[in-house]
Amino acid sequence: MIDCFRPRRWLLAHGRELVLGPKAVVMGILNVTPDSFSDGGRFRSATRAIEQAAAMTTQGAAIIDVGGESTRPGSAAVSAAEEQARVLPVIEALAAREDVLISVDTYRAETARAALEAGAHIVNDVWGLQRDPDLASVCRAAGAGVVLMHNSRERRVDPDPVADQHVFLDRSLDLAKDAGISSEHIVLDPGFGFGKEKPELNFALMRRFGELHAFGFPLLAGTSRKRFIGHATGREAVDRDAGTAATSAILRLEGAAVFRVHDVAMNIDALRIADAMLATSEAA
Repeated sequence: MIDCFRPRRWLLAHGRELVLGPKAVVMGILNVTPDSFSDGGRFRSATRAIEQAAAMTTQGAAIIDVGGESTRPGSAAVSAAEEQARVLPVIEALAAREDVLISVDTYRAETARAALEAGAHIVNDVWGLQRDPDLASVCRAAGAGVVLMHNSRERRVDPDPVADQHVFLDRSLDLAKDAGISSEHIVLDPGFGFGKEKPELNFALMRRFGELHAFGFPLLAGTSRKRFIGHATGREAVDRDAGTAATSAILRLEGAAVFRVHDVAMNIDALRIADAMLATSEAA
């Protein structure tokens, strides 16, 4: 079992890197879509998206994750051209700044290649390199950081939530290895909410989160405003930030390294409390 709080380098495109482990790292969600589940349409214009990215960076986000296609259940697919028309102007504008790392939320090799050329540092793939056979080689060629997410959609799953993480992510890791992506470029995401419609599956995954360190990679927690939080709190998506912050603090204590969230400020506060608690534990 690895020490999930020790410093580990996450190597990214364009010669950048990020240290994961000792302090929580926040990835701010920037959906430049009309139909994302909680903020669809708010940041469709490049101007508003760039303003929101600046606000999240000021609040403490180290990474801005730019997505041009909603991944909520039942959402309409968009073409690669439309996805790129949404994300590339924002990525190009953000790339002019040195104080922010840029992630592109896509499963398409074509979009990832264009985004990386425009200045993105990370590819965040909700299908863990298993949707587009060319994506792994695109990431490798650019030296990109890669988030490999577990996805339970469109397949049979193992009823044990941790066992199914291995069923899916072991294949993703094999694809990354076959493409020549080194381990220092990889972060894993257990995919809260993706094909896990039953709230108890997500809470079981939270409870057993520590078992995922057996993979040996830094872990990203993406619980923000998810339906299982609404199930527990009774709140609609736009009012789930306090619940999200609670899950962030819990998962930080379980060793998560990166937190993908909508409300950066609230989650930063929750994670600082968790990090202070961890620091006290180490000192003792």
